Amino acid sequence: MSVKTILKTRLDGLLRNRKITTRSSTVAAMAFAVATISLGIAEAAAHAVAINRSLIGEAVVTPGPSPAPVEMRERLVWEGADLDGDGQPDLANPTGQAPRQTDAYGDGRFHAPRDGGAREHEGVDYVATPGQVVEAPISGYVARIGYAYPDDTHLRYVVIENPALHLTARLFYVAPDVAVGDTVAVGHPIGLAQSLQRRYRGITNHVHLEVANAKGRKLDAADLIVARMETDRLAAD
Repeated sequence: MSVKTILKTRLDGLLRNRKITTRSSTVAAMAFAVATISLGIAEAAAHAVAINRSLIGEAVVTPGPSPAPVEMRERLVWEGADLDGDGQPDLANPTGQAPRQTDAYGDGRFHAPRDGGAREHEGVDYVATPGQVVEAPISGYVARIGYAYPDDTHLRYVVIENPALHLTARLFYVAPDVAVGDTVAVGHPIGLAQSLQRRYRGITNHVHLEVANAKGRKLDAADLIVARMETDRLAAD
């Protein structure tokens, strides 16, 4: 039996009792009404709490999207020296590849022996893929374009001079896309790498770079253009 029913039953009993006064019955009736209203509010509140608990218990939590996995990739970056202190590199790797290692014709490092030790290699050979873009190793203007060998009308060279830095760069085995007198910026395209296989079968294809100062002394490009590893963060597909 509910509380509301019990209260009503007791009030009816009081009203049937002859000893109860009219005033008493009125008070009892008001008490019953207040109790009933209070009980209704309590029941409503309890019902709301029950519904809320039910909803919370049955709620389906939809997880957000999982974070995309991150892949770390290392790559070799070539960085030229800043000779004039303006915060920008003044030299660049002409092919973006490493210096040539030892093969059947020697190796491409600066001062490597040539002709059985009779002379020294005066430049650095940077590995190249025939047909790839070759970039200007220094800024300046194109001073000369010529043939690498007197008996070969295929293999070419390009000379760039930078009066401000007092540097001259000479690149061999480049089919030029520039002309004498053109102004070029460091790292900008000047031509395409040529294949050496017709003249030196089996050699590592490369671009030969010579750098000289104002006095004509040859400099080791490997000291002026250094490699460092750079890490890229890539989101996996």
